Amino acid sequence: MTFAPDPKQNRWKTLDKDLSRIDMLSQATVAIGRPSVAIGISLAFVVFCGLAAAIFTGHQSGALIIIAATVFGAYMALNIGANDVANNMGPAVGANALTMGGALVIAAIFETAGSLIAGGDVVSTISGGIVAPEAVADPDTFIWAMMAALIASSLWLNLATWLGAPVSTTHAIVGGVMGAGVVAGGFGAVDWGKMGQIAASWVISPVLGGVIAAAFLAFIKAFINDVPDKIGAARRWVPLLIGIMAGAFSAYLVAKGLKKIVEVSLGQALTLGLVVGVATILVMRPVVRRQSQGLENRKRSLKKLFAVPLIASAALLSFAHGANDVANAVGPLAAIVHAVQDAGTAEKVTIPLWVMMIGAFGISFGLLLFGPKLIRMVGQEITKLNPLRAYCVALSAAITVIVASALGLPVSSTHIAVGGVFGVGFYREWHAARVARRLNELKGKPVAVEERARRKLVRRAHVVGIGAAWVITVPLTALLSALLFWILNALF
Repeated sequence: MTFAPDPKQNRWKTLDKDLSRIDMLSQATVAIGRPSVAIGISLAFVVFCGLAAAIFTGHQSGALIIIAATVFGAYMALNIGANDVANNMGPAVGANALTMGGALVIAAIFETAGSLIAGGDVVSTISGGIVAPEAVADPDTFIWAMMAALIASSLWLNLATWLGAPVSTTHAIVGGVMGAGVVAGGFGAVDWGKMGQIAASWVISPVLGGVIAAAFLAFIKAFINDVPDKIGAARRWVPLLIGIMAGAFSAYLVAKGLKKIVEVSLGQALTLGLVVGVATILVMRPVVRRQSQGLENRKRSLKKLFAVPLIASAALLSFAHGANDVANAVGPLAAIVHAVQDAGTAEKVTIPLWVMMIGAFGISFGLLLFGPKLIRMVGQEITKLNPLRAYCVALSAAITVIVASALGLPVSSTHIAVGGVFGVGFYREWHAARVARRLNELKGKPVAVEERARRKLVRRAHVVGIGAAWVITVPLTALLSALLFWILNALF
């Protein structure tokens, strides 16, 4: 007598195989993350990029300069991947919505896709008007200024990653260009008004990101978490929150990440975001209703409804980051290639495909080799995150960029994401203290000083350390770039 195979048993076997593959991926990630192995692979990547540049340039005049710039461009891309990408994946990993291995794979895929599909093919060689073009009109001066900026920003990002401080790669490049520009053309060559706007973004970015993240967390607590019928409230409000996320990311990607494919105004991007958001709400209502069937009326049950949207938001943030920040790695390199081959210092430079690929793959390699350190710091060490809190951070990142663009404010995606984590943590502190005060008022006794200290939910050491790293990024890279430019100009 024969028995038909149990389909449920086959499904469990398939699931076991998938889980074992994920476990093997995690083990492989840990293996390549060992310092000696990671450094060896990164050195091999840098050497490979230098050889590729030698092949593309051949025996033409200035080939050695292009090869040297390519090596430092690859080094810069590795450091961007190691430092900057953690802001996108950190909250999802800290909330246990993604394993470290899964986060690294998703981020690497979407960072590369964003860089190659939507990465800007034109970059401003004077970094958005920081330095007047006439100050570096001589091709040799221009080449050494870009080289100095590239090396200085790379070294600072490497040091910041080693110290565990997520910093803005854009600010590092801006500081490098400014320092070299001052030495090349004097203090009058720098647009100090623009620099003032960048300095203001040190405050604007994290505060705006933190306030928006805290506001969404307050909304979730007031209308979903702390009501008697939590499942009914979730069915009503979760589709709206997911719709806001879909609309915000649609507008964000169109306005910021797809300039290479299609050029749209901010108003058109917002209109598209509104349409996508409304459509998503209508689609997600029956989906959330099905997902919530059978869930217990507890806060813990609600986390399941935010896990998949959180993963999707992390992937979209990585795509947009790859599209926007690849120019930070390869922009100075592309400018040097243009100056050497065309003997010019045009304000707008087209990025060759081989240069773009170095930036795209360099960011992904840097993430895979050195990214876990800052991913853990952002997601786990600043404050405790769960899917609801991490979702608020991701949502605030997209909305803050859109709001800042509408107001014409310069903001940093790094500062926004980390500021969102701080905002969520400080809101939880404030809410816990408020609840404790009310309980103690009912009991008729004050809160002890040591009890208030015990309830601090944000690690102050990270607040001070990261804030200090943000403030010194521009002046430190400027000083280092000025020194390097002076040395390069004197030697060559």
